Amino acid sequence: MNPGFDILAEDDAILAVVKPAGLLTQAPPGIDSLEARIKHYLRAGNPREGSIYLGVPHRLDRPASGAMIFAKHSRGARRISKQFERRDVRKTYWALVEGMVTPGEGMWRDYLRKIPGEPKAQVVAADDPEAKLAVLRYRTLGQTPQGAWLEIELETGRTHQIRIQAASRGWPLLGDAYYGGAIPFGEQHADERLRSIALHARSLCLNHPMTRRPLELVAPVTTAWRALGVG
Repeated sequence: MNPGFDILAEDDAILAVVKPAGLLTQAPPGIDSLEARIKHYLRAGNPREGSIYLGVPHRLDRPASGAMIFAKHSRGARRISKQFERRDVRKTYWALVEGMVTPGEGMWRDYLRKIPGEPKAQVVAADDPEAKLAVLRYRTLGQTPQGAWLEIELETGRTHQIRIQAASRGWPLLGDAYYGGAIPFGEQHADERLRSIALHARSLCLNHPMTRRPLELVAPVTTAWRALGVG
């Protein structure tokens, strides 16, 4: 059975997968999502069980791809969520952006706010009453004909953080028309909601919720990335 996602690691407590680009992490019943696909996969493996528990301690934007970890029971979910809350999880992303980023490495520090009534955020002044600090560190790994290949480590986890911080500096992600990107990325589906952007959760480093041992999850890139010589 093809579950509709690739598995990175699985045991009695966790399931780590690669989220496909264009797929929602969660959605209402009847709408395709990664959560629904995973529950279907788990139910097929345990047909005698009734309800399937699945803890979702973090999310990825719909057009992004990459490593995600889920919990199979509530105790594991609590322990993983605590690590995310304490920022003990090291999250590394790859991004392809338009142009040449200067300097080649550094830190971006901004204040962001969600735009009321829209699934979107923006950069605002530090004294804005709804401002939240957004910090990331980046380094350039290479240059493609379309632009720069960046490796990014998040120090905060704000809505659309990488997308906004890059675009606000004149380097929107490939495929990210939502934030001003002009260069397409990946398959150009007729339904724009299914299109991908060049943002990939490359790795997650955390402690296993039960054994406490270090767990490194590395997600291979998709065909769209390899077509540009990345990965």
